Amino acid sequence: MALRLVHLALDAGDDSALGRFWAEALGWDVAGDEPGETDVQPEGFTYPDPVAVCLAVLAVPEPKTVKNRVHIDLATTSAAHQADLVARLRALGATPVDVGQGDVPWTVLADPEGNEFCVLEPREIYRDTGPMAAVVVDCADPRAMARFWGEAMDWTVHEVTDDQATLRSAKAVGPCLEFLRTPGAKTVKNRLHLDLRPYPGDDQAAEVARLRALGATDLDVGQGDVSWTVLADPEGNEFCVLTPR
Repeated sequence: MALRLVHLALDAGDDSALGRFWAEALGWDVAGDEPGETDVQPEGFTYPDPVAVCLAVLAVPEPKTVKNRVHIDLATTSAAHQADLVARLRALGATPVDVGQGDVPWTVLADPEGNEFCVLEPREIYRDTGPMAAVVVDCADPRAMARFWGEAMDWTVHEVTDDQATLRSAKAVGPCLEFLRTPGAKTVKNRLHLDLRPYPGDDQAAEVARLRALGATDLDVGQGDVSWTVLADPEGNEFCVLTPR
C-alpha cells in the first residue's frame, strides 16, 4: 500500500487569474478551468505521473493573512536563466518580498495573490526536476516529518538532518519535497496543501487508516460531504487523500 503525490492545491481569491499566472510561470497549460477550480499541468501530460506535481488552484473566500508555511521553489539552469525568469515573472505580476532571507543567491517573490515562492540559482540537485524544483514545507522537526511522509508516500527519503529533510519520487523524476526547520508555529490553515491518491485497486479507507496509525489526524475544514478525506500531518499541515485512480 502506498500513496502518490498528484497535486498541489493552492487556495485563491480568483482561481482563474492565479491559475493563468502559474501556467505562465511554469511554462505549463491550463488543463481545466471549471467554476471554482483551475488545473495547471505540463503540455501533453498524462495524469497522474510523478514527472510533475500538478497544480489545482481552488477558489476560497478567505484571504491570505500570514506568510505561507508551504511554498514552491522554481529551478533555473544558469545565472542568465534565473535573471530572465525573475524579470518575466515580475512582468506577469509577481513582486519582490522580504521574508527575512537576507543576502542569498535565490530571489524571493510573491505571486499576484501574495503567495511567496523562490526562484533558485542553478543547483545540480534540481537539474532534472523540470520547472518546479521543490515543494518546501516549514516545520519544527524535519526528522519527524521525514519519518511520517516517507511512510505515507511511495517517495524515497534522500537526506535528513536536524535542519532539513528531502524526499523525491522513487522514479527519480519531478520535484523534491523538502521539510525545512523554521521558527514559529502554524497558526492558520495552509493556502497550499498536498493531495495524495491511492493506486488503482487500492482501498482509500485502508490508506486513511494507515495514515492515522502513522500519526495523521482527521480534520474538518468545512469540506462537507466529499469523496476525499481531509487529514493533518503530525505538525498540523492539511492534506487530502483522494479516491484511487
